[in-house]
Amino acid sequence: MSPARNLLIVLLCWAAIYLPGLGSLEIKGEEGRRILPAVTMLETGNYLVPQVGSEAYLRKPPLINWLVAASFKISGHRNEWTARLPSALCILAVALAFVAVGRANLGAKGSLMAALIWLVNFGMIEKGRLIEIEALYVSLFGLAFVLWLSWWQQRRSPWLTWTVPWIFLGLGLLAKGPLHLFFFYAIVLAVLQSTGGLRKLWHPAHFFGVAIMLGIFAAWAVPYWQTMHGTNLAGSWSGEFTGRLTADDFKLSSWILNIPRALAYFLPWTLLLVARPTWETPAEQKLARALAWGAGVPFLIVSLLPGALPRYSMPLLVPLCWLMAMILSTNEIRWPWRAARKNVAPDRRFRFVIFMAIAAGFVLCIYALAAIPILQRRSKVKPIAARIEALVPPAEPIYAVDPDYQPFLFYMKQRLVYASRVDDLPASARYLLVQPGRKEEAMKSERWSPLHAAPILSLTDYRKRTVILLKVSANDQ
Repeated sequence: MSPARNLLIVLLCWAAIYLPGLGSLEIKGEEGRRILPAVTMLETGNYLVPQVGSEAYLRKPPLINWLVAASFKISGHRNEWTARLPSALCILAVALAFVAVGRANLGAKGSLMAALIWLVNFGMIEKGRLIEIEALYVSLFGLAFVLWLSWWQQRRSPWLTWTVPWIFLGLGLLAKGPLHLFFFYAIVLAVLQSTGGLRKLWHPAHFFGVAIMLGIFAAWAVPYWQTMHGTNLAGSWSGEFTGRLTADDFKLSSWILNIPRALAYFLPWTLLLVARPTWETPAEQKLARALAWGAGVPFLIVSLLPGALPRYSMPLLVPLCWLMAMILSTNEIRWPWRAARKNVAPDRRFRFVIFMAIAAGFVLCIYALAAIPILQRRSKVKPIAARIEALVPPAEPIYAVDPDYQPFLFYMKQRLVYASRVDDLPASARYLLVQPGRKEEAMKSERWSPLHAAPILSLTDYRKRTVILLKVSANDQ
């Protein structure tokens, strides 16, 4: 199992799973919140403050928006494929790290199995084919984890082990926030405690790594804070955090399913976590226990929070991939159910992982060929943009007044101009997009006197959100 061969297998499996039909379906869910700020950044040159519509988007840092903007800029195209490509590339980066860096620890077959398990689980397949924060956020955590654990076991220089991974942790802060640090340090503490190395936390290299991490975040946060002076940033960010703890809209039925749904992200490998391997060395046994406890305890803590969602614990998929590769690489495994007590040879387990990767690629290719054409005929977002543009002359700009999050804006080919209020619109504006709450204000405005704004189209999307197109003209037109 040469390194080049393993890398080729990973590349082929990744391409077969994550690329087919990647840009064939319209944006959905929260994808627009990652894409629309990127479009605005390219149009305005303001990469510091993400914007959704006419308002600053305060809930998340902008790393994912930067990546989408970079993908649009480099490729020269703004479409679903180039928007989602950064997610797929992040998934690939972690798989390559498993193969290249983890090889010295897991072995040639073990590192390849870890990479394929990472590529073939429900959670990453779902998120890696969308432009969502989890694909980026979990991948950055994964790179930090693989590098730290590999170099720690190899007894590499502390100035390498305790600094480079913190670069990716700092980028993780720019992707979503600090929750990944809770997971990361839980595993680090468990591994260090198992080997009696807790004192290594006090090494100067660790503090230097933390400084690098905070410096990466501060490089954006400080000028951002200065630019947004007067905005309640602390209240917005603390609200995001406390919302996970308190859950104002707490639903017992959803909360009870948090753990089962989170475990489902690791399918089909979740079913193998009950395996009872016979470890060949005490060091392997200690590491396996450390990974199990280091992942299991924070998983339960986060999953049991009233405001938690299953995706919050997705960073733990990475240590589970490492642990599963360790389990499947052992010489002997016993299963708790009687029908499977016979040991399965390591080579057969390895072939099983290869088979699962090939099967996943085959299924995704069939999905792209057979299912996606059917789903394309059920588009819910593109038709809204098409109906609006059919009523507006091609050379005429459309003024969107306080539009909030409207996914269809991504598909508008005509020039869009955002405004916070009707009073901010120029006298030359002729076509307005408003929400129902702004309709009367626009119709009664005297900004275009003797012309007046009147509705010519009202559309309600799949989220039950209504948008109204108004035309400024004489009363008899």
